Amino acid sequence: MVAWIRRLFWKVTALFRPESWLLKKVRQEARALKDELEGTLTDKGVELLFYAMDVAFLLLASYRRNLQGFTGSYVLRTADNKVAASALFANQKMSVRREAIPSPTVTITFKTAQALRRFLSSKEPDILDSLLTNDVEVEGNMNYVYKFCFMARDLTRRLGIS
Repeated sequence: MVAWIRRLFWKVTALFRPESWLLKKVRQEARALKDELEGTLTDKGVELLFYAMDVAFLLLASYRRNLQGFTGSYVLRTADNKVAASALFANQKMSVRREAIPSPTVTITFKTAQALRRFLSSKEPDILDSLLTNDVEVEGNMNYVYKFCFMARDLTRRLGIS
């Protein structure tokens, strides 16, 4: 219930505030992600990335425009399932779950936690390199993977993460 009220508050706030003010709020909300990517990445990195995407999706119209009409679901996890998180996009909304969902559009499985950390902390996440080095397995449509990489890069650019 609290999460729903918080989302409603931010939706209403987004209607009346300029994009620059909203970007500042997204940066504040995503400070933990920035610390993770610029410092020592922990297993919370995937959840923080999805959370930051969720906040940006909620507040920034320019970020939402990239996802208009987009429907899909992602699961990022390690092979041992110690790290798993999901993001769902549908009906102009995004939701984040802390566990793997059944039947996602795309599942990206990293062989090790280190492979996941390398992928998330790289300046230009390249799924093709990860596939070629056998660090990752992908189940589903590769176009969705490229869409995810674009969204992650766009977000880190907006947040000013090097």
